[in-house]
Amino acid sequence: MKTLFDKIWDAHTVTSIQDGPTQLYIDRHFCHEVTSPQAFNGLRERGLKVFRPSQTTLTADHNTPTCNQDQPVKDPVSKKQLDTLSKNAEEFGLTLYALGNERNGVVHIIGPENGYTQPGMTIVCGDSHTSTHGAFGAIAFGIGTSEVEMVLATQCILQSRPKTMRINFTGSLNEGVTAKDLALYMISTLTTGGATGYFVEYAGEAIRNLNMEQRMTLCNLSIEMGARGGLIAPDETTFEYLKDKDFAPKGNKWNEAVEYWKTLKTDEGALFDKEYTFDATKIEPMVTYGTNPGMGVSITGSIPTLDGLDETGKISFKKSLDYMGFNPGEKMEGKLIDYVFIGSCTNGRIEDFRTFANFVKGKKKAENVTAWLVPGSHRVAQQLIDEGLYKILEEAGFEIRQPGCSACLAMNDDKVPAGKYAVSTTNRNFEGRQGPGARTILASPLVAAAAAVTGKITDPRKLN
Repeated sequence: MKTLFDKIWDAHTVTSIQDGPTQLYIDRHFCHEVTSPQAFNGLRERGLKVFRPSQTTLTADHNTPTCNQDQPVKDPVSKKQLDTLSKNAEEFGLTLYALGNERNGVVHIIGPENGYTQPGMTIVCGDSHTSTHGAFGAIAFGIGTSEVEMVLATQCILQSRPKTMRINFTGSLNEGVTAKDLALYMISTLTTGGATGYFVEYAGEAIRNLNMEQRMTLCNLSIEMGARGGLIAPDETTFEYLKDKDFAPKGNKWNEAVEYWKTLKTDEGALFDKEYTFDATKIEPMVTYGTNPGMGVSITGSIPTLDGLDETGKISFKKSLDYMGFNPGEKMEGKLIDYVFIGSCTNGRIEDFRTFANFVKGKKKAENVTAWLVPGSHRVAQQLIDEGLYKILEEAGFEIRQPGCSACLAMNDDKVPAGKYAVSTTNRNFEGRQGPGARTILASPLVAAAAAVTGKITDPRKLN
């Protein structure tokens, strides 16, 4: 009896060393402009080619402008990174979706939407949120630059086998509760180190009822509780999403693939190293109040007090709250905010924008709020137009930018000013993550929409 993780890992094991690492074969490798240049230089220095070019896909996303992408890039660092990515793609014969390409976008969004991401695969990228692809029943994880070079050269990687964990969410989600809230609740309960050393499988009624975009959000945030990655067994929801995608199997190959994908589930009675169960019916919309994703609370709740913390814990907790300008025991609901950001590999898909647009329809953006709405890809941007969402958002006073990682990590010009509060649909609220001195409150697109039209932290269930 095997877990889903065991089945995929074992099928991709080339060799293994007792009490040592496994040589794991990699099916799909994604690269972007920030973590790949040194890896390609390493190949040049050793006189090596990319071993299997068709299995590596490049996109520009991290340090790209989200305005005027048809014009020359002004920032010299960004320009050099993008030019280097193009040069490397040409020299090594790799597929690149550069700025302006219809397939361009955030790496963890274009993989699924083009059908590159499929069940049973092993997938890596020089980016920690590669765990996103696990939503399809794949083993997907982030790697370092030296490992990027290893995969380019050999299509394999050396990895220690993680332990396994299953997290069950029973029951159905309440009104206003999304996959983002499941994730923030889970991380706040287990802490940011609660899954260190584990690969997590998500299961239960609440998970089965999530659509693919919601599943990607949940798996994306696995890394924020220390997990190596997260995955969900593929089912009819998965197959329906992938069917007719450009790089998904076609014809008889599709039928054969689905038959195999149906076997990708944990055997009854298979044991995990650790297991948790949460009641999804007890979860409310969530927001963070501190400087890591584990510092979260329900939107109707209060910031915890110092009670029960040791001296070290009190110092760390107080430092975090001082940075945020908050106090123990305060309510989050009603706090004024300055910025709203919707986008990133966590919540930059079309479903996220549908949720946001449906909420703000007929309303107006609060005057005190600067809102950055950044689609995760050009295809998402086109869907906004095709579905009439662009018009709804524009009429409500919102500006739609061009695809990119944007204010998620503020590598480009999209930086939240020091001291300002941003309700963000991204994955990290570290100090300075969205700009030097910026204060980030993580939330779902629905909570972000409510904040955008009221100018403060607002429970969306009280407005609609």
